[in-house]
Amino acid sequence: MARQQERARRTRAAIIGSAAIEFGKSGYAAASLNRILEGSNATKGAMYFHFDSKEDLARAVMEAAIERYTDTTQRWMARSDLEPFEVLHAMIDEIAIRFQTDVVVQAEFRLIIEPEFYSEVKTGGGKVWGDATYKLAVRAQRDGLLREGADPAKFTRILAATLAGQRYMADLLTEHHDIRQHFEDALEMVLEANATPEWLARWRSAGWQTHATLEGIVLGG
Repeated sequence: MARQQERARRTRAAIIGSAAIEFGKSGYAAASLNRILEGSNATKGAMYFHFDSKEDLARAVMEAAIERYTDTTQRWMARSDLEPFEVLHAMIDEIAIRFQTDVVVQAEFRLIIEPEFYSEVKTGGGKVWGDATYKLAVRAQRDGLLREGADPAKFTRILAATLAGQRYMADLLTEHHDIRQHFEDALEMVLEANATPEWLARWRSAGWQTHATLEGIVLGG
């Protein structure tokens, strides 16, 4: 029984991985179930055992991406040894690495701009790290790192929109190799307008002390 369960788990994971590649490359409407099956080496019966439809499969890919985002945000949010903006920088840096390397995260970003999944923007991966960003902004405000009058909600909203724009531009210009720098630039521009002069002076002198690494990421979770 345990061996059968493990085989079923691996088959499901293979189908999701193949679907992520196909959705990321072709989008939802043009994605081919036959190409997904070929990429996963699964049978049609196995696919329909795990998934009711192409939409069900797409939602499974998005759920897998949310698990990745949750893993990233929870690990960095647990770093009580780092001040809030340092945590935020490392968290965004890891998300950028995932955009570069993880087909599931790449597919989720492609799927949420499809008409069938517009509503997922409010509940998907962006919400996961958006919620974490807001908590970090509130923490920064509490610690006296935000300028007087700075609004954590506005900080979060502007940063999220800026990062999304950088992600779209990376797709359009096929510059995925530069996305970490683009994300860092976006964060720094928002901080220039919202962080206290004292924090900015320390940061300009010392730079970022924490970065994410590919080795520190479990791509399957």
